[in-house]
Amino acid sequence: MPDFNQRFGLNRYAADESYHRALAAIARRDYDRAIAALNDAIAELPRNAEYIAARGLIHLEEAEYDEAEADFEAALKIDKFEMLANYGLGLIAHKRQEYPAAVKYFQSAYYIDQNRPETLYALGVAFYQQGDVVNATQFMGKANEIFEKANDKRKSESGRWLRELTKHVAKPARPANPSLPDSQQQALPLGDKIPPKP
Repeated sequence: MPDFNQRFGLNRYAADESYHRALAAIARRDYDRAIAALNDAIAELPRNAEYIAARGLIHLEEAEYDEAEADFEAALKIDKFEMLANYGLGLIAHKRQEYPAAVKYFQSAYYIDQNRPETLYALGVAFYQQGDVVNATQFMGKANEIFEKANDKRKSESGRWLRELTKHVAKPARPANPSLPDSQQQALPLGDKIPPKP
């Protein structure tokens, strides 16, 4: 039988308060306080996948990849539809140049929430790195459209990718003097940065 606090939602209230403190600390880039507040939230509600995935994103921001990966995987064991955990594992796979795995995780994040431009952008980059310029162009176009509508500063980077990808898709298969790489596996003259995490 649940105890008094669980029955009347006091654990949830305390956990949500801690989570809001963590979000405020993240906005200030005070990651130590954010981790402490998320640890408090997780102690109150240990089966909340969102809290665990949020902690993973902070570990990722701090380049603590093993801790981030452990949190993302723990979150997915609780809820396989946790968007932040799928996105975070995609970022880790991309950093390791494991592009098929990155595409898989970013696609899962995309299916969960199809309106996150950072996921669309990351999926475009990962598809390009995997050699699929057509899908890369489609997802980068969707990302660019959302960035444009929101007047988000990341629209310049997605716009630049989109212009180059569109040229690459429109070119004949093997031009005599290509200005872009002969192979889709070679890098375009662009960075492969993924925009900041949500």
